[in-house]
Formats: sequence, C-alpha cells, structure tokens
Amino acid sequence: MDNWLTLETRNLRQSWQKYDQHILMDYLVQDVEDPRINVPSILTRHYLLRQLFPGCYDYDYLMDQEIRFALAVNWLRKLLKTPIRSEQLRSIVYALGEGQSAAGEILIPRFLQETFAALKFPNYMCYLFGYAPVETVELPIPEYILNTFQKIWREILEQQPGQTISVLEPACGSANDYRFLHTFGIARFLDYTGFDLCEKNIHNARHLFAAADFRVGNVLAMDFPDQSFDYCFIHDLFEHLSVPAMEVAVSEICRVTRQGIVIGFFNMQDIALHQVQPVASYHWNILSLARTREMFTARAAAVRVIPISSWLASKFHFQETHNPHAYAFYVEL
Repeated sequence: MDNWLTLETRNLRQSWQKYDQHILMDYLVQDVEDPRINVPSILTRHYLLRQLFPGCYDYDYLMDQEIRFALAVNWLRKLLKTPIRSEQLRSIVYALGEGQSAAGEILIPRFLQETFAALKFPNYMCYLFGYAPVETVELPIPEYILNTFQKIWREILEQQPGQTISVLEPACGSANDYRFLHTFGIARFLDYTGFDLCEKNIHNARHLFAAADFRVGNVLAMDFPDQSFDYCFIHDLFEHLSVPAMEVAVSEICRVTRQGIVIGFFNMQDIALHQVQPVASYHWNILSLARTREMFTARAAAVRVIPISSWLASKFHFQETHNPHAYAFYVEL
C-alpha cells in the first residue's frame, strides 16, 4: 500500500482498538441499531433472501410485514422515552381495534393503523402494546417480542433445501449483522467471510461463531483474488474513510465481487460534493449522493438507490424515521 493508505489504515484501527472489547460486543446491535428492527439491516437480509430464492414472490408479503413490525417497534421505543403508563399502552390496542386515530392524548400514526387493520387476531400488536405488567412502563421491550420475525423466518427457511452463495462482509464488527443472519436461519445458505480491521471485533465474532470465517482484514487492500465472492454487503463504513480512501475501497469491493453489492449508508445527502469532516484520527463525513453513485456506476452495470426515509414515507406512510440521512445502494456488477 501507499504510505498514505498505510497511515489511514493505522488510524482507523486505533480508532476502534481503543474501545473495551465488551463495549464493541454490544455496539450497533442495541436500540434503533438492533438489526432485528434496523431497516438497512432488514433490507440486507431481504436482498440475500432474494438472491437465494429468486422468483419466490411468496416472501414479498412477509418482507413488507417485517418492515412494518420494525417501524411499529421503533415508534413504540420513541414513545417509551416519554412518561407513559401501561394502561395507556393497552389503550392503543383498543383504539386500533376500533379504528380510531388516537388513544387519549396519544396520536396513532397512519402506518400503525394500516398495519393493525391488515393483521388477524391474535397479532403482534396486542403483545407489543400490552407486555408491561406494572402501572408505569420501565421495562424494555421483551426479547420474545423483538424475535417475532426471527422465529417466523427461521421456521420457514428450515423447510428450504440447502443451496449456498458466497458472501463477503467488510467491516463486520463483532458479527453485528451475522449473528442475526444466523438466528434468522439464513447463515446456513451462505459461504460467508467477514473481516474487520479491529482485532477485538474479530475476537468477539470468533467467540460467538467459532465455525464461521472471521478474520482481520483491510478494505483498502483485500487479500482476495478478483471475483472471489458472489455478493458483498457493507454497513456504515464509507463515511469513516477519507474521500481518496473511499475510492480505493469501492474499487476493491467491486474487484472481489462477481454479481452484486448492497450497501447501507448512515450519513448521505443529495448535495453536490462530499462534506469532509475529520473526527480525531478518522472521519465522519457527509457523503454526496451523486458523487458516491458515480464511484459505483463507473465500475458497475447498474446502481439502484433507496433513500430510506422517503421510501418508508411513500410505501408505508411512516414519517418518523430516526435517521433522515440513511440510504441503501444496490449495485449490479
């Protein structure tokens, strides 16, 4: 590598190595970043399922319902940050059942009304808004509720024959997304390789999944031959690179991938140029949609862009996304 890439690699590694290993284990898998209810992570799982089972339109309805479930949970989590009693939560279910747009002072958004109306009793809304056994709501949403679609997908996929695709995940963290590929029953269809610059992350990932291929690696200099993998997915990486390093990373990812790439961005806007924002020894840039797309179109057959916030608003009538700057790219090579 050139000297400047070596320096950027060292700074990136140090930026993550400074954290305690236990902190890294839970980082990006909690609250709104929980891959069970984080829309970019859900879209990545759906992308992989569509590659595994092309033409299986029976899954489309279930995919939409999984996103609706995630939106309902995220709306409830925001509500739980305000003073609220368990009886108020239960009144939401009653109001939904009566087709009302409010439960007392709590306004019920359109997407929640539509989702509830399309479900049959008993449905997860009853559990979601009725779990609290005490007068004041201080308990987190229970795991058995958060695992609703994890259980559904696992049971469905158990019936599918075992075919595999090879998948690469750069910047995999402590198996942040892979742990849910595993629990959702998707991992058994994947010849998976994940790598990360941070040795602590890889130690965590190997501790969780000793049989999976997790390794220390660098997206700026991948040790893989050309077209080694069918597919690649990446979350929350490019904003932390300098713009020249981002060009190198895009080139490397496209080089080692044969068919398609799905990328989740957390800080992108429809602006003319990247806004470079160094933070300590790495970056927290605001990426230009047009400039980033150009990097991929120069190397790909097609690039499809989903602005997460406006997509959720237009398709699901969901207006309260926690991150209006999130985007997903689907790259066809």
